[in-house]
Amino acid sequence: MSRNAGMTLSTLPQITAAARAALAPEVRDYLEGGAGDEWTLARNTAAFDEWAFRPRVLRGHGTPRLDTTFLGVDLSMPVIAGPLGADRLFHPDGQTAVARACARAGIASMAPEAGSFSLETLRAEAPTAVRFGQLHPTGSTDTFRRLLDRFVAAGFDAVVVTCDCPVGGWRERNLRNGFTPPQSTVGGNYPGDAATFASLFGTHRPGWDWDTVGTLLSDAGLPWLAKGILTVDDARAALDAGAGAIGVSNHGGRQLDGVPAALDALPAIAAAVGDRTRISFDGGIRRGSDVVKALALGADVVLLGRLAFHGLVVAGEIGVGAVLDLLRDEIVTIMTLLGRDSVRDLDADTVTYNASR
Repeated sequence: MSRNAGMTLSTLPQITAAARAALAPEVRDYLEGGAGDEWTLARNTAAFDEWAFRPRVLRGHGTPRLDTTFLGVDLSMPVIAGPLGADRLFHPDGQTAVARACARAGIASMAPEAGSFSLETLRAEAPTAVRFGQLHPTGSTDTFRRLLDRFVAAGFDAVVVTCDCPVGGWRERNLRNGFTPPQSTVGGNYPGDAATFASLFGTHRPGWDWDTVGTLLSDAGLPWLAKGILTVDDARAALDAGAGAIGVSNHGGRQLDGVPAALDALPAIAAAVGDRTRISFDGGIRRGSDVVKALALGADVVLLGRLAFHGLVVAGEIGVGAVLDLLRDEIVTIMTLLGRDSVRDLDADTVTYNASR
């Protein structure tokens, strides 16, 4: 894996392959699958292959700087572990291992609402890493407000509002397998409260709108990221509602099949609102070169989902740390070869569209 893991796996594709081989088939399908025919899932990764780098050589540059900030949080590199739930399906330590690895790497982690551990537990495990908490605008406003109050009490820096999940996507791998994550893996924030959890993640949920979300978050006084944005109209609506950042994402292809790859949506959104806000990106990241391309096309940070969990499956906290080490090393190598001094220097001139690549 990486030099600090003491294992033979030394690349991110090897870690991904090892994780997939280690998982039970129904759990592997739950992690790796997408909605419908999985066209969007496949498109998320294919989109990166259509962009080629434009290096600048002999420019006298030194070792690139990767440090940045996002919603007031300092990061050693523009990477954050995203809020992936059902985490104890993949390792007994679940998101606590992810959080500890992020703390060592100097980056942030997002506490999932439908995770195996409470937000308070994750925050206590790695207070320097667990800085963001996830909320779904579903169920009752009282439930939303109570969890939001817990984020404030626990000292979180910002909230991640997952906007694209009013119901779960049509995930046929799960339907074929008859698989649903056990309550013990997803109910960490609602222990012994199956009724509340069902009201959030069941099939019938009341409608929400931008005004409701904006008012609730304004009352809490925490900045928030509107995650799940694929159009310029929604990006502007989120900012008008008070969002402090925009998250360009199609939920890893797990929600609505047939929507564009997240990378396909990113440039237009960045051009429209990038001068007003910060932008996170997720969807199809499988190596450091993908991170660099996303940053060049307008993202300020990249969220890791499946890739971090591949490391978790293979070797727990050490495995997640290995993924982060390998990402960092690859990003530094690529930026050095591109002739860029800092992640702030990554712009549209860094890449060129090449659909035949």
